Amino acid sequence: MINLTEWKYRTILSVIFLLTLLQSKQTVCESVEVLTNSWLVELDHSAGQEVAKQVAKRTGFSYVSPVLGSGSLFHFKHKGVSPVRTRRSIPHSRILKAHPYVKSALQQTGFVRSKRGYKSLDSVLANLDVKQPSYYRLANIKEETQNEGKQSKLPTDPDFGKEWYLLNTGQSGGTPGLDLNVLEAWEAGYTGKGVTTAIMDDGIDYLHEDLRHNYNADASYDFSSDDPYPYPRYTDTWFNSHGTRCAGEVSAARDNNVCGVGVAYGSKVAGLRMLDQPFMTDLIEANAMGHKPGMIDIYSASWGPTDDGKTVDGPRNLTMRAIVNGVNSGRNGLGNIYVWASGDGGPNDDCNCDGYAASMWTISINSATNDGQTAGYDESCSSTLASTFSNGKSSSRDAGVATTDLYNNCTASHSGTSAAAPEAAGVFALALEANRNLTWRDMQHLTVLTSKKNSLHDSNNIHKWKLNGAHLEFNHLFGYGVLDAAAIVDLASNWRGLPERFHCTAGTVGEERTFNFDKSLRMTIDTTACSGGENEVNFLEHVQSFITLRSSFRGCVTLYLTSPMNTTSMILSQRPKDDDSKNGFTRWPFMTTHTWAEIPRGRWAMEVVMEPILGLKSNMETGIFKEWTLVLHGTRNAPYKDQPADKVRHEKLFMVKKHHEAGIVYE
Repeated sequence: MINLTEWKYRTILSVIFLLTLLQSKQTVCESVEVLTNSWLVELDHSAGQEVAKQVAKRTGFSYVSPVLGSGSLFHFKHKGVSPVRTRRSIPHSRILKAHPYVKSALQQTGFVRSKRGYKSLDSVLANLDVKQPSYYRLANIKEETQNEGKQSKLPTDPDFGKEWYLLNTGQSGGTPGLDLNVLEAWEAGYTGKGVTTAIMDDGIDYLHEDLRHNYNADASYDFSSDDPYPYPRYTDTWFNSHGTRCAGEVSAARDNNVCGVGVAYGSKVAGLRMLDQPFMTDLIEANAMGHKPGMIDIYSASWGPTDDGKTVDGPRNLTMRAIVNGVNSGRNGLGNIYVWASGDGGPNDDCNCDGYAASMWTISINSATNDGQTAGYDESCSSTLASTFSNGKSSSRDAGVATTDLYNNCTASHSGTSAAAPEAAGVFALALEANRNLTWRDMQHLTVLTSKKNSLHDSNNIHKWKLNGAHLEFNHLFGYGVLDAAAIVDLASNWRGLPERFHCTAGTVGEERTFNFDKSLRMTIDTTACSGGENEVNFLEHVQSFITLRSSFRGCVTLYLTSPMNTTSMILSQRPKDDDSKNGFTRWPFMTTHTWAEIPRGRWAMEVVMEPILGLKSNMETGIFKEWTLVLHGTRNAPYKDQPADKVRHEKLFMVKKHHEAGIVYE
């Protein structure tokens, strides 16, 4: 029997151990399995909520909710189990499994999910602006915002002049004209009316004067506390200001003398509080991403696996099901729009190792600075579709993204790709108002066709702009360019939809081979892209390469995929901090968007290169390649055949149609 002193001692040691885990910047789940007090419980047939509640009560558990609206899958909790522990609660699982109605019961593991762009308290306080008026050359701005001879009415919000990402006139050392071009979309009458964006984050200060009138309470929920009030938990460091800042970028009210204005200031914003607990679970993620898909149009996520340059992680089974259900069934079958921040791991990381940002079901958004360069924290990868803005490289306190902050305050220090994703969500809200019949695929096509190169450039001159085989210009850092709100609403308003989408498994290379610094691998797959079959693909959207390999130093491995139309995508870049020597990649779905609208038939080539890392002592690293499976996603029929393409207003669409009509298509 344990006495009280010994119990206290063990408790203190447990607390110290768990705090050590929480403070770690690594994905601790790789070395220590963390268990929570949540269970996924499957009941026989479609038992329903009432039966589930009875089962929970009789087994000593608390009923939480159904999972993804299922009548047989449920979320249970046990109050007698620690929310963070390192051993499975086998007796509690046995009690559940012994109930005659229970088919299975799985205690949920915990894993790390990190907010992107979080800054320290000192940085927050230094940049805090409690509704101080800001004039910022407004007289000059008015002269510069004329549309066809008609002067635009600018927002009167005090911080509008700081919102260079909405109207860049050179503030904080920026490049004039490098912005989201929203004024022209507003002038056309689009404000996001009737559209709801859910901010999946640490909560929203829905009492904020700039948010409360645009807050959609019916679409909101707190998955951390299991109640309908996703208000941020107070901390001295204002750590939970992240979601409120993101929300303001989308839906902050206009002309109310508070802070600035949102990209889609006429739209609604919902709060899904789900990041604020010791560890994330598959249940919480899935329920958040599947929450009221008929009421929510856009889900915006500014978080992901740890941006430490060595983590390879993505959505678990239930979360993937939630996303797939969302794109297939959400918005009455049109599909929910999932917007994802590409990551803040910098040049030492690769967002194709983030299974959320690299998913073909999400729109991955990178960021650019106010002068058109990539920010120091930006990750690059071939799955990035487009870019918006994060912060400037100026030392000015107002070089960040100006938006709402906790407790009715304002800030000009929001940054990171955390800031970029909500801006994109706001632009997409404008597009949905222009055309409520847009599908999730329509939004991706519109993004590709209307994003602009503008002044975006790689200051290191490594990643240059290139043309793919369909005459679309792309960049490994910025995707297809910076979103253009005026262009996307214009094209969306007359958009006629897309042909049906198919996926074709083009082939597999399964022969085991070794590689090292002196020996690269080159493999090819010749494909007809399922020609003549029910899954025939003639025009590409996403291309996935499922790769299995192991290396003595995973970060040395780089992968290059070349299409039959000679477009090369670097689907994995060097990651100097990734010293993994055991796990490697197991059927990891590396994805590229760089071959969009290309013809897939012919020879695809994969090159596996072991590249030396500066400062790495050993030059004897080796690898074993095991498998490459190529999967093509796209349409059988020409996607833009029936789309109206004005050469001046829709230059990209016009060029791609011309390219297809010139005889590239297979008859």
